[in-house]
Amino acid sequence: MSIKPLGDRVVIKRLEAEEKTKSGIVLPGQAKEQPQMAEVINVGPGTEEVKMEVKASDVVIFSQYAGTPIKYEGEEYIILSQRDILAIVG
Repeated sequence: MSIKPLGDRVVIKRLEAEEKTKSGIVLPGQAKEQPQMAEVINVGPGTEEVKMEVKASDVVIFSQYAGTPIKYEGEEYIILSQRDILAIVG
């Protein structure tokens, strides 16, 4: 991964949206609910005030409108501050 976040920032990649509802209805692309869960791809070094608590490969839940979406080498990522991460899953 060539994206190196600075300070207390984290690079995440959203997990794929569900293709079907629990009742078995197949959803078209636009109707899929965007998950608020993502995999951590890379983590900045932190700052004197902020100790980094997440690491690469963690699965996290993040704030809905947090971060800046970017495209890099055909993949979509989000760069956000660690404070926008609400929880680590698992």
